Amino acid sequence: SAQKIGVDFVSIDGFECAGHPGEDDIGGLILLARAAQTLKIPYLASGGFGDGRGLAAALALGAEGVNMGTRFMCTKEAPIHQSVKEAIVAATEKDTALMFRTMHNTARVFKNKVSMEVVAIEKRGNATFADVQPLVAGKRGREVFTDGDLDRGVWTAGQVVGLINDIPSCEELCTRMVKDAEEIIVGKLGKMVSSAPKSKL
Repeated sequence: SAQKIGVDFVSIDGFECAGHPGEDDIGGLILLARAAQTLKIPYLASGGFGDGRGLAAALALGAEGVNMGTRFMCTKEAPIHQSVKEAIVAATEKDTALMFRTMHNTARVFKNKVSMEVVAIEKRGNATFADVQPLVAGKRGREVFTDGDLDRGVWTAGQVVGLINDIPSCEELCTRMVKDAEEIIVGKLGKMVSSAPKSKL
């Protein structure tokens, strides 16, 4: 649809992403490959990317690059509380929760007391947004980032938290990602492609 109305490029979000991944639960591996099959405009890969390995994979799947949110939250320049950054470093890929599933507005957030309370309310059945609204108020989520109380509200984070092990500067992160991606593409993948001419037989 975006291509039809004339956009220059799009960002493709896989199910691994933070925030709203849609209701079809399709991972980035499939979505990006489908984009390569169907799109004539460039696209970026989003959701689950945070290192050179992911960048190399995205390029192999046809993307022009990657779009990162959670990974940049965990950099020196990110204007959020240090406690949030340290929580991301300590987290595994299992430390996110999916809420609003029953309301058909799925959101991936960091797993904490508040998000699990929202999930519990939904599991009881017939939950409405009014039932959880006080818990998911945007003001509470913003206060997590300013005050560092991880259980103050809900805050978005993607499954890539499981791949984040440090808090570099943005320059350090991007330089490392490009270097690591190049080593994978030229080194490991390059060795798998024979440079010898093909036989004419």
